[in-house]
Amino acid sequence: MKRTVPVLGLAGYSGSGKTTFLEKLIAELKHRGRRVGVIKHTHHLVDFDQPGKDTWRHAKAGADVVALATPGGVFLVRKFEGDPGPEEVISMVRGVDLVIIEGYKTGSWPKIAVFRREAPVRPDIPAEELLAVVSDMEQDMDVPHFSLEDASGVADLIEQAFLK
Repeated sequence: MKRTVPVLGLAGYSGSGKTTFLEKLIAELKHRGRRVGVIKHTHHLVDFDQPGKDTWRHAKAGADVVALATPGGVFLVRKFEGDPGPEEVISMVRGVDLVIIEGYKTGSWPKIAVFRREAPVRPDIPAEELLAVVSDMEQDMDVPHFSLEDASGVADLIEQAFLK
């Protein structure tokens, strides 16, 4: 399946600082006028709705997709048999310039490895997928290296690589 929007992964283990860095990166890209979609993948079951509310009742009754439209946005819950694959989720994200994925470490798209001294385990990313490293540690990888505070530098790299 050919993607119409560039996809970039942020890979790192729990405690590596990837969510904190992603917040900074989203803010920087938004400051530059970019529309950013984010997919967060987890292996844990999460309930997005409040028990007893209409949308919760619709889902419990068996609806496969429930959307709640508000003046501030739309919340969409879609049921899947099992854990949805990344391409299924990516295809549901529209109207953005870039999709950033936190999770789905094994997908075949460019990735930025995130690790730090307090959580020094580096994610195992194939060399052909590794775009850059974000870390407070020295690294010996043959890709650009950025500090955990350098969202601007990573945004520059993203614009050069994907958003020309």
